[in-house]
This record gives sequence, C-alpha cells and structure tokens, in this order.
Amino acid sequence: MRLSVPKNRVAVFLLIAIAGCAIDLGTKSWIFSRLGMPDPNGPSIEIVPHHFTFTTSLNNGALFGIGQGQGWLFATLSVVAAIGICYWLFIVGAAREWLLTIALACVTAGIFGNLYDRLGLPGLKWNAGPRIGQPVYAVRDWLYFRTINFPIFNIADSLLVCGAGLMLLHAFWSGRRKAEPAGNLA
Repeated sequence: MRLSVPKNRVAVFLLIAIAGCAIDLGTKSWIFSRLGMPDPNGPSIEIVPHHFTFTTSLNNGALFGIGQGQGWLFATLSVVAAIGICYWLFIVGAAREWLLTIALACVTAGIFGNLYDRLGLPGLKWNAGPRIGQPVYAVRDWLYFRTINFPIFNIADSLLVCGAGLMLLHAFWSGRRKAEPAGNLA
C-alpha cells in the first residue's frame, strides 16, 4: 500500500493522535486514582468553587449518555471510524490539507482515548449495585461545569469536539475558496 501524501503529514497526525490519547488516558488515570469510582457523596476537587469541579463519572453510552448499555456498538463504530479516517487521510489523500490532518488527528485521539475505556482496559471493577466486582466497560469522565449542569466529560470528548469544529472550519474555508472567482479575465 502506497501513501499518497507527504510523510510529514503522517508524522503530524501520529504525534497529535498519540499525544492527545496519552494526555486523555493519563488525566483519567490520575483523577480516578485520586477520587476513586463515582459516588454521589464522594469527594470532588473544586477548581472554581460552585462552578467547575473535577469529579468521577462513568458513561456506558455515547454523547450526553445517549445509548446507555450499547458500549460494544460504540466500540465497533469507533474502530470503523478510525480505519475510515486513516483511509481517507492517507490513501485517498485528504492529508494534503493541513487543517484536515490536524482535525482528524484530534478526532482519532478522542476515539482511542474513549475506546480504551469502552474495552475495559483500565481494569476498573464496579464497587456498588448488582455488578460488584465485574469489569467496567464505560468511559471515565471527570470534568464538570456545575454552574450550567453540563454533562461530565473528559479530554477525549474535548478532542472529538475540537476536531469536529476544525472540520467545520475546513469545510467553510474550502467551500469559500471554490466559490471565489479564479481572477479577472478582462
């Protein structure tokens, strides 16, 4: 298989994807080792009192808790998306565009950060309810904007959103470039 893009695009993609995933997994590990499994009466760390806290939460669904209990479906979709991203960037050649390469690297970092959790790789066990001692197949979340009661999220989620935003920006800019006239022929 031959890449149809410069090697520096592959390097940038891998650097962002690996670093983003490592930061996500490292922060999840740190906060869960410090605060433990989610507990409504458990500890949290107030960063901005009454507004922003670090707290632990598990989500075995998708965005905003949609699709609870469908973790294996989301894990499968994550793998398919990651393969599709790599194919589109490096075989089809979309990585010729810097912004698209960076955007999809962020998305890939988010995919793998959350996929790691969905597969139960952190080794967490349920400590309450009927599933005591069973492996946890859920995404570890820990960032909470208490003021607006925004769903608890993590760095991987942030990378997914930032990547999607950069993709929208790319679509807007590339659409405008195509719409501009080639020049004045008179």
